[in-house]
This record gives sequence, structure tokens and C-alpha cells, in this order.
Amino acid sequence: MFIALLSGAGMIAGLTAGLFGVGGGFVVVPALLAVFPFLTDQTDNLMMVAVGTSLATIVVSSARSVHAHSKRNAVDFALLKDWAIWVLVGVLVGLWIASMADSERLIIVFAVGVLIYSIYFLFPSMFDRFKGRWAMPTGAGKAALASGLGGFSALLGIGGGTITVLTMVICNRPIHQAVATASGVGFLIGLPGMLGFVVMGLGADNLPVGSLGYVNMPALAAIAFFSVLTAPLGAKLAHSLDANQLKRIFGVYLVLVSASMFIKV
Repeated sequence: MFIALLSGAGMIAGLTAGLFGVGGGFVVVPALLAVFPFLTDQTDNLMMVAVGTSLATIVVSSARSVHAHSKRNAVDFALLKDWAIWVLVGVLVGLWIASMADSERLIIVFAVGVLIYSIYFLFPSMFDRFKGRWAMPTGAGKAALASGLGGFSALLGIGGGTITVLTMVICNRPIHQAVATASGVGFLIGLPGMLGFVVMGLGADNLPVGSLGYVNMPALAAIAFFSVLTAPLGAKLAHSLDANQLKRIFGVYLVLVSASMFIKV
């Protein structure tokens, strides 16, 4: 059951990475929190392990998704290079906050964050009125956006794709380029985030079997393997399906996830 659940989570994570430009953390974190209690009696650190492992899977799924989108010349690598340092600063701040927070507070942050993100997916057309009104942020605006995105995403264990896509679309970038580039942002967040959670968890007691710090290696392997297989399919579907209908379905899922997290507290 452990392998089956993680494999299914990996498949969905890969699809969402390619389809929406999100890193799959919205799927992976709830799945891991459902599975980990069967592997250990310790519950205090399970949210940390779920977030850290989710960030590790995002490294794989986002890299695969970027590779798939780059074949269509859809990735704005110049933007990724321009945002990289500020995303890293934000991730480091997020890791610092996570190191001082307990599991219950992280669950609350995740629940609130997921609920906020669901608004974009449930009501995608409400943002259409802003399309093309601004140019991509520069200077202080770029620093604030990229660092805030990195910090918030590191706390939630997600790839930050939603905000990236929304920002690029509002700034008159094609939706396919926005989704493709968002996958790259997920990689920029996932790699330092994963390393940070590994370091923070070294020496922690009663972690699920196979954990390296706050990253569970068996879970990473199972989810990463299947996400690599399905990310190209998600990228292909992104170019052919009704985006708004898919977003609404995913938005309903996010509301359910948020509700389940609040129940855990």
C-alpha cells in the first residue's frame, strides 16, 4: 500500500507539474502525511519530512517538465536567470522560519496557503481583466516577488508555479511560456529547499525509515520515478486541453486538501 500510494502521488505530481507548471507539492505533501503515520509512531516531525521530501520530488519533476517544455522552445531561461538569486534568498528565509516552527504551525500555514492558491484555480477568469496591463517587474518589485515566492513556497513544500504563471500572464506573456517557465522556478525553489531540510533534520529522532534529515529517500525514489514518466504527458496536455476547466477541477481538490489539513490541527 505504501508503494502504491506513493506511486500514484508521483504520477499525479508529474502531471500537475507539466500541466499547470506547479511542482506537485499540493499532491505530495497530503499524500505523505497520509502514509507516514504507518511507518513511525513519531508525529512531531512528520510535517517537516513531508515538506522536505516534497521539495526533493519537485527538483525531479520540475527538471523533467522543463526539459519537455524546452523542446517546444517555451521556457524563458533569461527570466529564470534573472530571478534565481532572489528566489534563493527567499528560500533561505523560508527555511529559517521553518526551523523555528513546530509541526502544527506548519500545517496551518500549508492549509491557509493552499486555500489562497485555490482561488486562482477556481476562478481563473477573474484575473483575465488584468492581462497585458503591466510589464514584468524589475528592481525592487522583482526582488520582492521572487524572494516572497521562494520563501512561501519553501514553507509549503511547493514549486511556486501558480504565482509565476499568474504574474507572467498578467504581464502579457503567453500561457504556454508561463507554464513552462514556472516549472523552472520550481527547480530553483526545490533544490536549495531540499538541501536545507536535509541539513535541518540531521540527528532528528524517530523519523520514517530511510530518511536523510527531513527527506525520506524511499518516498522520494517512488514519487520521482513516476513523476518523471508523467511530466511529459502533462506538458503535452497543457498544449491541447481546456485550461480553465482543468484549473477549476484542481481548485476543488485544493479546497478539500485545505479542509483536511485544518482537521489535522
